[in-house]
Amino acid sequence: MKLRSYAPFVILILTSFRALAQDDKVLWYKAPAKEWTDALPVGNGRLGGMVHGRYDKELIQLNEESVWAGSKINNNNPQSAAHLGEIQQAIFKGEYKNAVSLADQYMVGTPPRVRSYQPLGNLFIEYPFKGQPESYRRSLTLSSGISRTEFTVQGNRVVQDVYVSAPGDVMVLTITATQPVDMDIYLNRERDVNSYQSSAGIAFFEGQINDKEDKRVGPGGKHMRFATAMKLLETDGNTSALQSASTSGFRITGAKKLVIVLTGATDYNIEKLDCDASIDPLAICKSKLAANAGKSETLLRKIHLADHRAFFDRVSLKLGAQANSDLPTDERLNRVKAGGVDLDLIALYYQYGRYLLMASSRKPGRLPANLQGIWNESYEAPWNADFHTNINLQMNYWPAESGNLSETADPLIHFMEKITGPGGVTAKEMYKARGWTLHHLTDPFGRTGVADGVWGVSPMAGPWMTFPLYEHYAFTGDINYLRKTAYPVLKGSVEFVLDFLIKSPEGYLVTNPSHSPENAFFVPGTDKKERSQLSYAATIDTEIIHGLFNYYLKSAEILKLDTDLVSKVKRAQKQLPPLKVAANGTLQEWIEDYEEAEPGHRHISHLLGLHPLNLISPKDPMLFEAARKTIARRLSNGGGQTGWSRAWITNFYARLLDGDKAGDHLQVLLQRSTVNNLFNTHPPFQIDGNFGGAAAIAEMLLQSHNGELHILPALPSSWTEGSVKGLRGQGGYTIDITWKAGKLTDLVIKADRPGKYSVKYKEHVRVVDFKKSGARKVIF
Repeated sequence: MKLRSYAPFVILILTSFRALAQDDKVLWYKAPAKEWTDALPVGNGRLGGMVHGRYDKELIQLNEESVWAGSKINNNNPQSAAHLGEIQQAIFKGEYKNAVSLADQYMVGTPPRVRSYQPLGNLFIEYPFKGQPESYRRSLTLSSGISRTEFTVQGNRVVQDVYVSAPGDVMVLTITATQPVDMDIYLNRERDVNSYQSSAGIAFFEGQINDKEDKRVGPGGKHMRFATAMKLLETDGNTSALQSASTSGFRITGAKKLVIVLTGATDYNIEKLDCDASIDPLAICKSKLAANAGKSETLLRKIHLADHRAFFDRVSLKLGAQANSDLPTDERLNRVKAGGVDLDLIALYYQYGRYLLMASSRKPGRLPANLQGIWNESYEAPWNADFHTNINLQMNYWPAESGNLSETADPLIHFMEKITGPGGVTAKEMYKARGWTLHHLTDPFGRTGVADGVWGVSPMAGPWMTFPLYEHYAFTGDINYLRKTAYPVLKGSVEFVLDFLIKSPEGYLVTNPSHSPENAFFVPGTDKKERSQLSYAATIDTEIIHGLFNYYLKSAEILKLDTDLVSKVKRAQKQLPPLKVAANGTLQEWIEDYEEAEPGHRHISHLLGLHPLNLISPKDPMLFEAARKTIARRLSNGGGQTGWSRAWITNFYARLLDGDKAGDHLQVLLQRSTVNNLFNTHPPFQIDGNFGGAAAIAEMLLQSHNGELHILPALPSSWTEGSVKGLRGQGGYTIDITWKAGKLTDLVIKADRPGKYSVKYKEHVRVVDFKKSGARKVIF
């Protein structure tokens, strides 16, 4: 449709942008957590806790983002560069078995694995109560970030609140009771503690992770130092120190009120991507406690709430006229798992995703959210709770910009800036290339070589990780950030890709070695007896390179930089292989139309061009339909079996503008891959599904990747009425949308700066001319 002038359709210019109405989304339960994935998460981006809500022996399991086993080492295989050409030629000749053998010997990292993210410790509260409580409720209010446990035992009403203050960088625990109560409050950690100490006012432990020697993961020895400390701020009871060989804490008697602040620290230095002997974790803890000691709990809470709401309240979402908030969250989830519909639970799930991102990735945090955010109870976590860069770390940040939480991307952006250091060593030592790259995972110590095995040979994971850095600019329009931060990272990635690309037998510029993450194909002519994960020019690689090149070219044009490099990029982009449709009508996953070994594989990486990129859109009907058939084939063969995979499928259908199927798969995400505290499960727990699911909900309501604001592009027919306020679109726009009977009834767009932008609703397109920043109401 031809674009028409927006001006005739404007009926109102708003002089002010209405603040969002408070939307207190609450998870609540009638019983304490029976297991870790029933507990409720709190966090401030650096420090986290899982509140179990027990009335006899309360457990708050503690995490600090940088508590990791391991040490900084160069794990690049020193023989890679010398044998790279040999491996490439074997792949070009179709000698896949030989190529895999060579890659296993000469490319896989030395050592091949990383060590795990670990817990900080535990906080226990032992009460003397006997018997069951007369009433009980535990809850997490997302808009306040406060986990509350309240119960009545023997006529005594006890209320416990737990929150983690970002401004104070401490966890705050308050307990009030209608009658005096006794309690023991103490800290412990199961491993590597050197000493526990308690006095009347402060209790702490400190230690050092002692890694066992293991050639698969790196050298053993004493590595990261850590400490946890808590301070008693206020009580009206009697206090004495409580200390043993495995605990430190306080014994409180006759108290009706108690306030404690707690924190933790390590000697990790992100600027070095390493431990730092000059850092004293215990001194850091004591300093943070002292900085909060002069504040009343009322003031601490006020500061926390103001900060938390400044982030959370930017977006509100209401789906349907009926809320089921009077029912416990686990009962609501069970009804959905039994086939019921709960639109308000979907809204709660969306806001929970935003809450989890706030709580696991923001200042004072320094590291990005890992595979479990920051919440982890295990010393050997599933997949080490590492930074997985073949979809998972990227997915963690899909809801950041659209969800009006741009600041949550800051830790990821800074981490990626630092990772270009060891990534540059990897590019040089493994590929004799300029720039930088990494493979399918990394850790806080900056390992960028090939991890795990041959299926970890994924040098395009580095370029893929540049996408969130550019998108941060696309949503914020911060030119200074683009120039100083994003552009150098993009440029280094481009330089690597240009050096890594090699001419294929067909005459294309291709990646080699290459693989479609974690998937394999049957080698032709072997009667399905031989599989290979290695190939050249897997479709995802071509899509990643297009995405990288497009973002780089836009950035260079905006900044008017590097004309010679821009010319090289444009020439190389024209020589990339095309995206192809396979004989069965699906998008081809590899350079040849190989038969996939697992047609229902959890990764659908070759649809990266559909989402999160926009290389596949209705503008190319053939590829658009091939993408649809690709998903259908995966699903018909059992695909989408993991939580994050189902979340990605939901995003795919949103990009296919199929609201009903997107809604159906969102239901399946809740039914099959969500546990009682609404954590996503792979299984086991893996937080990317929460973030991917939240991003999908936003995609169903607003899309802005095609240079326009597309309003309600994939609204399920069952979402007959609702409203969303505060979503962000690329270009610097904040959008409020209301609909009834499935039709748009109200649209308000706030522009950060003057400019023209296209707005689309169904078949209608308007050109909006924002003469100045501010909010305007749009009528279609």
